[in-house]
Amino acid sequence: MQIRNATAEDAAAIAAIYNDAVMNSTAIWNDVTVDAANRAHWIDDRQAQGFPVLVACDGANVLGYASFGPFRAFDGYKMTVEHSVYVDAARRGGGIGRALLQALIERAREAGFHVMVAAVEAGNTGSIRLHEALGFERTGFMPQVGQKFGRWLDLAMLQLRLDEREAP
Repeated sequence: MQIRNATAEDAAAIAAIYNDAVMNSTAIWNDVTVDAANRAHWIDDRQAQGFPVLVACDGANVLGYASFGPFRAFDGYKMTVEHSVYVDAARRGGGIGRALLQALIERAREAGFHVMVAAVEAGNTGSIRLHEALGFERTGFMPQVGQKFGRWLDLAMLQLRLDEREAP
């Protein structure tokens, strides 16, 4: 498996992984699927802002993707990023998500960010365990802040301090 920067050629595979998560899971709290053009624009937009979009590949097959971007759109949060990691449903549980998240953490450290935030549907214990294994700490729990599939969803907040700076 190789992890590399995503390109427009990866957009269709990224859209397929995203759409599966939209239709079949509570990992993405959207109800609308996207097409390859949408994901190509998303890749371009993220990379133009200086944020990574990574793909895990096995040859020409995209197995998963990951990115991070701004946590909130206020100056005081500029040293904090929020990430997302999604793996093809048939390939989950094989270490792809871990490898992508580790690569994102390294990119965030290299870019000088101070904190990485994870917002995870609270019932996704696999994702929460993965984050904790990589050093994330649970910092919050927000009951019933979302909905999907006719039920309320709770949000678990986790964060990883990327460096030991005492001041910004």
